[in-house]
Amino acid sequence: MEFKLKNEETHIHNRLDIYKARQVLLVIVDIIITIIVFFLSQRITKSYDYGNSIVPVVVYIVANILSLFQRGCYSSLWNCGGEKEISNILISGLLCVVYVSIGNIILGYNFNSLFYTVNSLMLVVMTVSSRVSYRGIRRMSSYMSMNKSHTYTRVLIVGAGSAGRLIIQELYENLNLKKLPVCIVDDDVKKIGKNIYNVPILGTCHQIKEIVEKHNIEEIIFSIANIPKQEKVRIIEYCKDTKCKIKTIPGIYEIIDGKVDIKKIRDVDIEDLLGRDPVKINLEEISGYLEGNTVMVTGGGGSIGSELCRQISKFSPKKLVILDIYENNAYEIQQELITKYGNSLSLDVIIASVRDENRIDGIMRNYNPQVVFHAAAHKHVPLMENSPCEAVKNNIFGTLNVALKSSKYNVEKFVLISTDKAVNPTNIMGATKRCCEMIIQSLNKISSTDFVAVRFGNVLGSNGSVIPLFKKQIEEGGPVKVTHPDITRFFMTIPEAVSLVMQAGAMAKGGEIFVLDMGEPVKILDLAKNLITLSGFEPGIDINIEFTGLRPGEKLYEELLMEEEGLRSTDNKKIYIGNPIDINYSILSKELKKLKVCTDIGNDKEIYTIMSKLVDTYKISENLAKII
Repeated sequence: MEFKLKNEETHIHNRLDIYKARQVLLVIVDIIITIIVFFLSQRITKSYDYGNSIVPVVVYIVANILSLFQRGCYSSLWNCGGEKEISNILISGLLCVVYVSIGNIILGYNFNSLFYTVNSLMLVVMTVSSRVSYRGIRRMSSYMSMNKSHTYTRVLIVGAGSAGRLIIQELYENLNLKKLPVCIVDDDVKKIGKNIYNVPILGTCHQIKEIVEKHNIEEIIFSIANIPKQEKVRIIEYCKDTKCKIKTIPGIYEIIDGKVDIKKIRDVDIEDLLGRDPVKINLEEISGYLEGNTVMVTGGGGSIGSELCRQISKFSPKKLVILDIYENNAYEIQQELITKYGNSLSLDVIIASVRDENRIDGIMRNYNPQVVFHAAAHKHVPLMENSPCEAVKNNIFGTLNVALKSSKYNVEKFVLISTDKAVNPTNIMGATKRCCEMIIQSLNKISSTDFVAVRFGNVLGSNGSVIPLFKKQIEEGGPVKVTHPDITRFFMTIPEAVSLVMQAGAMAKGGEIFVLDMGEPVKILDLAKNLITLSGFEPGIDINIEFTGLRPGEKLYEELLMEEEGLRSTDNKKIYIGNPIDINYSILSKELKKLKVCTDIGNDKEIYTIMSKLVDTYKISENLAKII
């Protein structure tokens, strides 16, 4: 680490030395320009005797350099200069005339008004020309060296807007990227035939394939920041017809949020192809129940939990309490929030298990939260099939513990994170989550706390999700392993999942199960093929796809609603509510006591039997039924 810091310091000092050298060179160039312009102006206007010009020239040099410094013309980066820099030079030219006029009056030199006019105009024109020439020479030399080098990747830019200009500029300036911008495509036909920084706009998006073949393009950079998902899918489909690797800049909302730099180019993720705009949330509703309140997030270090913490922090809670059993994840989100908010966010991080009744009771008594988001759970289907006791202990009794303590200490809103696997479950994980829904729906009837559940599908990018796994398999050269050619799943992004959870809390009246309209289910096989293609490979040739068979408890498809729940819409067109089901808590609690006995003695086989009675929609697989 120390060695790395020293290297960085050396690099910074070297860059500063280069910067200072360029400043000195620029000052020398401006002095030469001032001298040339002075004598040319004298010759044109015939306004002074050349023999007595030494002192006036010195006055002009001092005045011009001083005014340029005043307007920051030596601190601008002229490799990306524009209207602002030109206006600064123009103003400095006017300042120079003022300074020179005052100096000449004091020293007794007389120049007519025509001299001042011609001189200032020529000075501004030549100064601007020198800067533009410098920028042009640098860019041309970069372009020529990039063209000559065979190590540079030939790039096509999609989008001739401001984002595209920034990308091209970045590629020219940051030669370490080793990418050569060859051409641009844009669906605005008025732009075709023009160029940006000498990079030609050759056609529209539907011509991508032929342009790629004609110009030996190796990589495509998608540089349209503000675009509907459907449009993005359409254009990326054109890109997929090529064998190019596809990259993209972040979305406009990520840029505005300050999460990422617009020039940060990333690989295209499969969420770019979901064809659905992100769920929009009512910020006023959310701020109304979070601002000024103590909010607790259990499982706050996980994928969903940590994103909840990030989003909650924006709404100025009185205190944010992060509870997690895994200290590393909790530490990471703690440091991230401290770095971003400092002392403006009241934040406590607690390492505790949701199963520990006395510990949770003490935490609830101490903090007395108004809102609880319960995200702590075991979620991996195959692992839980092999460890049903742990699934029941953590998911069911952890939820029951936190829910009962929330009711005891008069929490206003309790939001359970559920899953589509809770609907007609075929695995123990889904069955435990359905049981959790039953617990909060039954408690809602006897408690002043508003208990609700939020049900959604697979979350892209979360720990253990399929995308990171596929990416790792592609990086290793394959094969990409898919369980079944016909398996489908609903997908959503982490921000969408969190948006739904937070909106549900705002809408909650108690007992509801909130469901997100996630569009059409995605075929996992198509997802694997798309990811291989977007990584610059050809499925079945460069990277093979292998079918491994359905895992224990795995469905071919997932559902989001049970028949008896019904469905009603909300003000948010993407969010629906499953009607509360009549569940008696006293009857449920008797069954839970039986289940508790089994978990205490570790009787895995009996757990499956009790769970099938407790959750009547739970279907035990044939193989499992033979064992028990």
